Amino acid sequence: MASSSVLTSQEEDFPRWYQDVVAKAELAEGGPVRGTMVIRPYGYSIWEQMQAEIDRRIKAAGVSNAYFPLFIPESYLRREAEHVEGFSPELAVVTHGGGKVLEEPVVVRPTSETIINASFAKWIQSYRDLPLLVNQWANVVRWELRPRLFLRTTEFLWQEGHTAHASEDDARAFALEVLESIYVRFMSEVLAIPVLAGRKTDRERFAGATTTWTTEGMMRDGKALQMGTSHELGQGFARAFGITYLDEGGLEQHVWQTSWGVSTRLMGALVMAHGDDAGLRLPPAIAPVQVVVLVVRSEDGAGDRAAALARELADAGMRVELDARTDTSFGRRVVGWELKGAPVRIEVGPRDLLKGEAQLVRRDLSTKEPVPLDQVAHSARQALDAAQSALYDEALARRQAATSEVTGVEPAIEAATSGFALLPAGLLRSGGETQLNEAGASVRCLVSADSTLPDPSTPPEDLTAVVARAY
Repeated sequence: MASSSVLTSQEEDFPRWYQDVVAKAELAEGGPVRGTMVIRPYGYSIWEQMQAEIDRRIKAAGVSNAYFPLFIPESYLRREAEHVEGFSPELAVVTHGGGKVLEEPVVVRPTSETIINASFAKWIQSYRDLPLLVNQWANVVRWELRPRLFLRTTEFLWQEGHTAHASEDDARAFALEVLESIYVRFMSEVLAIPVLAGRKTDRERFAGATTTWTTEGMMRDGKALQMGTSHELGQGFARAFGITYLDEGGLEQHVWQTSWGVSTRLMGALVMAHGDDAGLRLPPAIAPVQVVVLVVRSEDGAGDRAAALARELADAGMRVELDARTDTSFGRRVVGWELKGAPVRIEVGPRDLLKGEAQLVRRDLSTKEPVPLDQVAHSARQALDAAQSALYDEALARRQAATSEVTGVEPAIEAATSGFALLPAGLLRSGGETQLNEAGASVRCLVSADSTLPDPSTPPEDLTAVVARAY
């Protein structure tokens, strides 16, 4: 794809290219308070597609949606020491309300472990109440010092799941089920982004968790992006909030818990994993407009025929938009749809109709081919399926080419300047992880020797560390 004049090229300045795409594809813009963002209608329509897909998978796992308050008593956070320590620098605290000083300050939700556990303590009495599986779709606030739209903002949108179980094994199994069956599959099957699933080091794990499991994707500039996490919380919150149940023998036990979430950071991943110098390249499974039918010129029946094709494509189950804005130049509209990443474009003009055909353009490859009018729906469906697979294969090949196996911390730092380094985790001892951090790299996760999700029982020093620079 030739570089579009409206965007900085990736090679010239990748961060600036990212900002250009987010702005000019009309995904989001900065809000009036530093670090906040306005998600524009087109960007939000992509997020809605993500929500629908993730929500369906969450519910299939037996989880029910609920909603919990935005405001959390400050005392709730202080009940779990590691949790409050981890979040203190990011908290937004309300001290006044209704023109008066509040008796107790309230924290604007940074995450909901504490307030949800206050409800769990009331809801759980017996082993029959377990497992308790809830999820909420909400906004959270974490005061961000270095904001970047979608990647790091003071307020962002997410889902957060919270569960309580009768045993540690059940909690761990569910945390891993979420990671693999929901997150990894969604990211690969829908977002077309291959991810490495692994375990965080103690330094990188979630504040208050006993173990954090993560999914890490490689962006087109070779940096890593944490795309979703699933945490084993052990019994720390259960003890802090008095969440107990009577087991089958009538003995009182504390529950074992998990929490897990993905956020609008996935929007940033979508841009950086697939976008090119002409803008977005959306995987068809997530694109709000899978096929745009573009009227080249409306005379000689081209407008009516394009409208009929759009209806035919919609009837065949595709998400379609008819672009008949012939008062805007054809070239300008093409550039606009390339920016927005519509996977397939059907161009219909008077000359095409004379030949009994339309032009089919695949955004991922920038290929154009004529197709008979009576084959447009079939050809479009084939093109969508092919584009979904091609984007995943391309991203996987890029990651594989930019991943190096190394045998020392210094080579890992060097390899992380342009991709991922696979380092024996035993080398992280004696200050190895600190050395990486001081050089601007970090351990994204610990994986097994074949880069797959490790067995929970494997000691960390026997695993492989994935080292990269990260967003």
